Amino acid sequence: MTVIGSNGTFSGQEILHSPRRLSLRPIGSPLCKNIGDWKDSALRIRHWDRIGNGGLGFTELGFGSAPLGNLYKTVSEEHAFAILDAAWQSGVRYYDTAPLYGLGLSERRVGRFLTTKPQDEFIISTKVGRLLQACPPEQRTGIGKFFDTPNRREVYDYSYDGVMRSFEISLERTGLDRFDILLAHDLDVFTHGTLEKCRTYLDQFMHGGYHAMLSLRDQGVVKAIGGGLNEWQMCQDLAEQGDFDLFLLAGRYTLLEQDALDTFLPMCEERGIGIILGGPYNSGILARGPVTGAQYNYSEAPLNVIERVKRIDVICRRHDVALIEAALNFPLHHPAVVSVIPGGQSISEVNANRAILGKELPSALWAELKAAGLLRDDAPPLNITPPA
Repeated sequence: MTVIGSNGTFSGQEILHSPRRLSLRPIGSPLCKNIGDWKDSALRIRHWDRIGNGGLGFTELGFGSAPLGNLYKTVSEEHAFAILDAAWQSGVRYYDTAPLYGLGLSERRVGRFLTTKPQDEFIISTKVGRLLQACPPEQRTGIGKFFDTPNRREVYDYSYDGVMRSFEISLERTGLDRFDILLAHDLDVFTHGTLEKCRTYLDQFMHGGYHAMLSLRDQGVVKAIGGGLNEWQMCQDLAEQGDFDLFLLAGRYTLLEQDALDTFLPMCEERGIGIILGGPYNSGILARGPVTGAQYNYSEAPLNVIERVKRIDVICRRHDVALIEAALNFPLHHPAVVSVIPGGQSISEVNANRAILGKELPSALWAELKAAGLLRDDAPPLNITPPA
């Protein structure tokens, strides 16, 4: 097919088919049957439809697949498939991936798994902004904290043709015939180092890649477009400049961080923009607790963060709630959040996330956290009685 955009035409391959329409279910209704230990409490669905194209039905718990790119440690093919199968059996039907994760490894593994499943039963998102080029092992870039990656180097490219090429290659890599959601990846200071450099790429994107994404959405090739970023401020910057549907925000609306409530999340509510919340554990400390070596924002947690988590943990224990339970469920109280995606490096982690998702936690917990100054007063849930 030929995709037409502001920069002319782009001849894509025939695999760029229009996506199927989801069979959407009301919030709270079962998405699937026979999901093992959770068959009596199926994952709830959050139906998002901003532009009237049928929308998407997100399971409240999604799967972030960065760990399947050998993040922090090597994961075998068999183990990766088993982890994905555990997520599927637990009812998860939203999966996120990206070329960056293992330099293509995650996309290939997620695609290999999902091609075995009914194609109308899941939502899949990937990202654009990086092209991967084959290279000798010593010239690899983008490795970061990923182990045993293919011999490739990353090249940032947020141009029109770069985004179209990345999208096409991701389809080939996964073996899928569609992506539901396409996200511009890492247009943030955390990734690019300086605000000046970030804005250079942002300008390239808004004058190029953004129009490619609009074309794909307008022609029904994808259902939604947005950004996958590490900073809510840059998400807001994008939202103010373009017509975006969803943002995958990594770690910036959690038990530890609620500054996105200042302006960004209210904007999302007003415009009907959905939030996919990645990194609900802030890289691990909200799952493992304030222990030695705990990770925060991809690095070892500083002392002030450890002390704050200790205070949160004490209050959670007072209400017979595990810290990890509070961390995973907290973001879902916000009406803009459509799904939370903690990822998982093992079957046990996937099962643990499913077991605690959706648990009814006492309102007194949130009230005490707010009274202690550990949670913003304007953070949902609202209208709760403060402790005596």
